[in-house]
Amino acid sequence: MHHSHISTMVDYAALIHPTVFVYNPVCSLYVPQMPNYRRLFVPGGLYTFTVCLKDRTSRLLVDEIDAFHAAYAKTQIKYPFETLAWCILPDHVHMIWKLPDDDHDFSVRWRLIKTHFTKSLPNVVDGQRLGERGLWQRRFWEHLVRDERDLEAQMNYVHFNPVKHGLVDHPDAWPHSSWFRYQYGIAA
Repeated sequence: MHHSHISTMVDYAALIHPTVFVYNPVCSLYVPQMPNYRRLFVPGGLYTFTVCLKDRTSRLLVDEIDAFHAAYAKTQIKYPFETLAWCILPDHVHMIWKLPDDDHDFSVRWRLIKTHFTKSLPNVVDGQRLGERGLWQRRFWEHLVRDERDLEAQMNYVHFNPVKHGLVDHPDAWPHSSWFRYQYGIAA
């Protein structure tokens, strides 16, 4: 499959420093150990993200799916980006974004999505509104897509995640993703 989103190859030798990798059960990948972790900020980069709630047993993201979509749309107005793929699960989300050619700041986008979503919730815990520290994990995982083959693997990972987590038997059965757009060319 050909994707025009990857315009240049990234010189990873110049960007990645030797580090220790640890297994991340959220995304079933080996990721750099947090103390040595270095984010790769590439203007116009194509990235895959995993962003998790602190409570991994929560169903909040699908129970409040409209609030999540609203927070996402509000952020995209001020800080545009193209969404190539998405999947919202009960306790975490996977996204593939293409940033504008002159922009590399995906962190501000995730901070705003988390903040807008959290502030939209009417629920309170112990008399206080849930802040990022109470609702979201502090960090998120990102992966800079390297090439066409990597993009295809990331697209499949995002869309088959509900199957991996035992939520459905096939991506067709999960309503909270871009699977239909990806697989069949139908708007999700």
